[in-house]
Amino acid sequence: MSDLVIVESPHKAKTVKRYLSGDYEVVASMGHLRDLPKSKLGVDIENDFEPQYINIKDKESLIKEIKKKAKASDHVYLAGDPDREGEAISWHLAQLLGLDMNDKNRVTFNEITKSGIDAGMSNPRTIDLNLVNAQQARRILDRIVGYKLSPFLWRKIRRGLSAGRVQSVAVKMICDRENEIRAFVSQEYWSIDAMFLAEGSKKAFASKVDTVDGAKPDLKSKADADAVLKRLEGAEFIVDKVKKSVRKKNPAAPFTTSTLQQEASRRLGFQGRRTMKAAQELYEGLDIKDMGPTGLITYMRTDSLRISDEARAAAYDFIKEKYGDAYIPEKPRVYKTKGSAQDAHEAIRPTNPAITPELVKASGVTNDQYKLYKLIWERFIASQMANCTMDTMSVDIAANGVMFKATGYSVKFDGFTVLYEESKDEEEEKKNVLPPLAKGDKLTPKEILGNQHFTQPPPRYTEATLVKAFEETGIGRPSTYVTTVTTIINRNYVERDGKQLKPTSLGEVTNELMSEHFDKIVDVKFTANMEKSLDDIESGKIGWVKTLQKFYKEFDSELGTAEKEMEGKRVKVPDEATDEICEVCGKPMVIKIGRFGKFMACSGFPDCKNTKRIVQETGGDCPFCGKRVLLKKSKKGKKYYGCENNPECSFMTWDIPTEEKCPRCGSTLFQKGGKNGILICHKQDCGYQRSLSGESAGSEE
Repeated sequence: MSDLVIVESPHKAKTVKRYLSGDYEVVASMGHLRDLPKSKLGVDIENDFEPQYINIKDKESLIKEIKKKAKASDHVYLAGDPDREGEAISWHLAQLLGLDMNDKNRVTFNEITKSGIDAGMSNPRTIDLNLVNAQQARRILDRIVGYKLSPFLWRKIRRGLSAGRVQSVAVKMICDRENEIRAFVSQEYWSIDAMFLAEGSKKAFASKVDTVDGAKPDLKSKADADAVLKRLEGAEFIVDKVKKSVRKKNPAAPFTTSTLQQEASRRLGFQGRRTMKAAQELYEGLDIKDMGPTGLITYMRTDSLRISDEARAAAYDFIKEKYGDAYIPEKPRVYKTKGSAQDAHEAIRPTNPAITPELVKASGVTNDQYKLYKLIWERFIASQMANCTMDTMSVDIAANGVMFKATGYSVKFDGFTVLYEESKDEEEEKKNVLPPLAKGDKLTPKEILGNQHFTQPPPRYTEATLVKAFEETGIGRPSTYVTTVTTIINRNYVERDGKQLKPTSLGEVTNELMSEHFDKIVDVKFTANMEKSLDDIESGKIGWVKTLQKFYKEFDSELGTAEKEMEGKRVKVPDEATDEICEVCGKPMVIKIGRFGKFMACSGFPDCKNTKRIVQETGGDCPFCGKRVLLKKSKKGKKYYGCENNPECSFMTWDIPTEEKCPRCGSTLFQKGGKNGILICHKQDCGYQRSLSGESAGSEE
């Protein structure tokens, strides 16, 4: 007989098994084995919100197999992920297997490495019921909101709609931002920008007007700018003041779940789901050259910035060997975790700095796994390196009562920037190199221009900036960010426009109804306070039943009032007008939103029932039959490109059509891979391709 270790996934099971002796058998539960029923509420509200869990239907054979193995084992260890969800999965397993709740059978691994697994197996504990109750409370809260509120939306808007607690707040945030953009009135303003040449210098440097007669100028029109420009005609431009200083730039902290999703979006173009999928795989373990299955990063759902002393020491060893002692900071860096953070785990970091991105890439991992590991590895190593030191210079230039200001810097010591710098949502000013200057120097203006600008509305949220807003306002937790964004898109309340998120007409109508009748549900502060209550349940400060009772009393009252006020009323979702004409009756076609997304329908409905799919042209031609190539979506929502003549023509590809034509056969060229990928011709028997990076792609003429 042997001991049984139960984890969630086969990948994790494979890596854990590698580090345990033959006395252990490791199996995967494939996530939850029990849940609330889909066909009904499944919560006894009158009996202290008792959940009515059932075995998940398609997991009956797996449950039977795990029960059999548990019965044949000396001891069972429950090794779910180290968070609320993992604790709940372990508790459900204990219930199913009839384990003693007082037995120390719960083990957690912050990293899937030999030391991480040894530490976990050496410190078994009882199941933490506070963690379980916090997960149960969230699950029941979301079930009550979803199952009580959804039927109301069916009756008042359209059948098939569903509501979510955190999702409704996210939709409101996106709708509120859209309303801000619509209400924004752009204001004209002007700046006066100059390029100056210092004596003996051939390269001009940039400067702009800072003050006029000692005050900040308010240049609202061309006339205002022209008045200042007139004052500058024939003026002498003299350096009035030079200020030199040394500035130190600190590296960014290692990743939390939120910052990882933001940076992966900005730098790699990854959506949250794609980021977390790759991160989960890195945590659970990959086959690394000469090492076997190895966990590459620490647990990826965390809001902590804490780093262990061992990890810091390992980073220092790598930095010394690779870059030298000068790149080690004078004192160890400690990053302060936000007060609202749970701090249950370390920040996201590589388990072993010596496993470089190059080694991981050489092991044949997927492109996503490599790119994300490289990002995590570089961010962590850089976070433990010395500051970047810069010589900065600020120069005031006087001319007839008008003061220009120029600033610039040069890097004195590159420090952590030799490896990594955090990307930004907004573009930073370009580096302005200033020549040696001293007070009294006379400058020659190369050009002085008045430039017109207009104030811009706040930008729409991207997935990265929305996740950042979740974190700042306290909505959701690291494990919920991706689910929230994915859900509101899948439910057609929000759609992607490039990287931006914008509300659909359905989302706006639903948000208006929710805001009018369920202001608590869509209130940011209320939702953040509820998250705080869940944290308090986890820490044992309050009881989960009491929390649910308080919430339900207010929610049930709101629902009753809304039913009375909306009795006999329905809300119409406005159609989106198009220029297309119905080929059946000649009336305009409109865009509607159904259960499966947007579609085109005749505005003459119900007299004319003509409908058709929305097609998005790409400008490309099919290499098989010459007809249009359209942007399409798979059943799972993944974009691909296919011939409009499908199914008669079978052409489809993930590669992006371009405007460029093949120099051999004249067919549309398709872009494969990212900006450093290749252009490829899909015409049969052509075979032309060309690298976008300038390197040979193998078949270019």
